[in-house]
Order: sequence, then C-alpha cells, then structure tokens
Amino acid sequence: MAEFTHFNESGRARMVDVSSKTSTERVATAQAKVFMMPETLEKIQRGKIVKGDVLAVAQVAGVMGAKRTPDLIPMCHPVLLASVDVGFTEESRPDQQGRCTITITATAKTTGPTGVEMEAMTAVSVAALTVYDMCKAVDKGMSFSDICLLSKSGGKSGPYTRT
Repeated sequence: MAEFTHFNESGRARMVDVSSKTSTERVATAQAKVFMMPETLEKIQRGKIVKGDVLAVAQVAGVMGAKRTPDLIPMCHPVLLASVDVGFTEESRPDQQGRCTITITATAKTTGPTGVEMEAMTAVSVAALTVYDMCKAVDKGMSFSDICLLSKSGGKSGPYTRT
C-alpha cells in the first residue's frame, strides 16, 4: 500500500514537495458519462438547444477546467499543460432506464515532475457540468457517472490502465 504524502509530520495537509522528482512526459486520460432522455440527446445533435452548440461549449469548458485545476483542488500543483483534448461519444440507443449517454473523454499532457490525472478528471467533470447547464431547461433529470481515470503514463509509479 502506498504511503500518503499529503500530510506533514504534525498530520496536517500539505502540498507534496516535487522539487527532486525527475521531469518526464506525463499523459492522463479520464472519462465521464452524462445520462439524459433521448429527446435531449436528439436536440443536442440537431442543434436545437437554445443556449447554443452544447458539445462545442462543453469542449471549451473542459479545457478551461483542466487549466484551473489547482484553483479548485487544494493540493494540486500548477502544471504547464502541453495539451488538453476533450472529445465526446454519443450513444443514441436508450439503456434499461430509457436514458441515452454522452461519454466525455479528456487527455491532458505535460512534461514535468508531477502528473496530470487531476487535470484530465477535472476536464471531464467540468464538461459534464456544462452539458447539464446548457440542457437543464429541457432535462433536469440528467445525471453523471463513471468519472474516472482511464490511463496515465510517465512518472515514478509508471503506467496505469483501467481494467
């Protein structure tokens, strides 16, 4: 079991010292799923949401969210992001509850002493919240799930792939 490093000798929270860590290329990919009524997804696809192009706005919001991660998550280091890519996969076929999904994925990249897992997960979370905000007038019952890290590479702990 890994030792927690976010606590000082007094047991208080601290930002981890990464000054002695080697700078490596680091990449992380995360996902989130947004569940909605079929009519909502159809309106998104046809450009019939009054607030505008839902996925274009959510894409920009996801990138902006990744850039603001250290402002939102107290112990995250500010990192120089080399890139953030946010994409969407739509599932028009309703599930057993009658809901359709949009799966959001985000990949964040940097070269530095600490990873970008939180930036990727923040990107998909903010993008999901943006979909909700833009569509809540037509579907207040939308929900989110499966916000998770899919993969990461770089750093001392090595690669990780969700199974």
